[in-house]
Amino acid sequence: MLADMPTVLIIDDNAAVGIALDVLFSLHDIASLCAASPEEGLAILAREPVDLVIQDMNFTADTTSGAEGTALFREIRKRHPDLPVILLTAWTHLDAAVDLVKAGAADYLSKPWNDDRLLATVTNLIELGQANRALGTRLQRERQARRELEQHYDLRGLVWADPAMERVLSLACQVARADVPVLITGPNGTGKERIAEIIQANSQVAGGPFVVLNCGALPSELIEAELFGADAGAYTGASKAREGKFEAADGGTLFLDEIGNLPLAGQMKLLRVLETGRFERLGSNRERQVKVRVISATNADLSAMIRAGTFREDLFYRLNVIELKLPALAARPGDILPLAQSFLAGGKRLHPSAEGALLAHAWPGNVRELKNVMARASLLAREDVVMPADLGLPEGVTTSSIAGAAADAEPDRDAIVRALARAGGVIAQAAAELGLSRQALYRRMERLGIERAA
Repeated sequence: MLADMPTVLIIDDNAAVGIALDVLFSLHDIASLCAASPEEGLAILAREPVDLVIQDMNFTADTTSGAEGTALFREIRKRHPDLPVILLTAWTHLDAAVDLVKAGAADYLSKPWNDDRLLATVTNLIELGQANRALGTRLQRERQARRELEQHYDLRGLVWADPAMERVLSLACQVARADVPVLITGPNGTGKERIAEIIQANSQVAGGPFVVLNCGALPSELIEAELFGADAGAYTGASKAREGKFEAADGGTLFLDEIGNLPLAGQMKLLRVLETGRFERLGSNRERQVKVRVISATNADLSAMIRAGTFREDLFYRLNVIELKLPALAARPGDILPLAQSFLAGGKRLHPSAEGALLAHAWPGNVRELKNVMARASLLAREDVVMPADLGLPEGVTTSSIAGAAADAEPDRDAIVRALARAGGVIAQAAAELGLSRQALYRRMERLGIERAA
């Protein structure tokens, strides 16, 4: 029965006290154990799980100094430093009890005690202890999971601390050795390429090349040539044959970032390569064979693009054998300070007020924005300690200010039009505000029928 309920140990030489408290606690589903002396109480603590101790301050007849209770408290604290202890005293002078509270005792109550106050104190302390133990158990599991990841996998020096990131890393490492395509989704600037590098480093082709192509950084007419290569004369300006990314990645991994920007013709050819490993260079009829592990990434809603007819459904399912959802930085706050400190240059450190400012910021630009902020702070901080003013964070951009916003949504037509208006039609400025490259913004404008300013 004791194992099913919280347990209080009562150490008091007056048997009536133990009986009265036992009755009180039993009415509220709290078990109790009783000891008549410090020695007996310590013996019970050594063999029984106890959530809280209520102890008297005097155990010898005609003694009122409180020395016995003080010695007992200090011994309990020495053996069980986290165990809450409530002091019971019948003295008129409570100075010693107050001193013990300052030394770590949870509370002190005078005899005769008030049942309601005692019960409220005991209940609160038990609940707090249970919560702390649960937190300690969770933190221990997280530390163990982190150690196992760091011991068994190459994490490429990634800085992380948040449980949300641990879950992504764990899944990434788990699927790394499987020869299947992986799709990494999440907002811009969250570190999707770093996750792809970790998958490559722990894969069966870890010794092969790791080739990156940002599909949003190239005009549509050049993406196919970048992917599959081109023979001389295949298009205007192609004066000599060139190798494509698939050939460069043969025997390794090809990381296709912003896969949602791949034009439909390129999507069809990519699907064929994924299915057969075969392709032709532009302007060539000779078929080539490669063995490439493809990892793709996007911040776009590919399901919506499929409904709109701008992304092939069969390619989506081919790429999305395993999906890794990388959360926004604001959704993994435990990573903010470790990352910030890792980005600081010159041995500088963060003032607590600067740490608070970093934690309060919404980070719409995610890790990329944090890196830029810390680079700025490294340059502007006049001392070794970075202050909030050195960060240059905009006022009002806090986590609460964007609560409920879809941080990983692709900018829609209205968002792009408003950004262009604010930027006076300057594509580079509007793209920076939206967290896109200029070419990615051009591609979205073309797809959504937004006219470029003259």
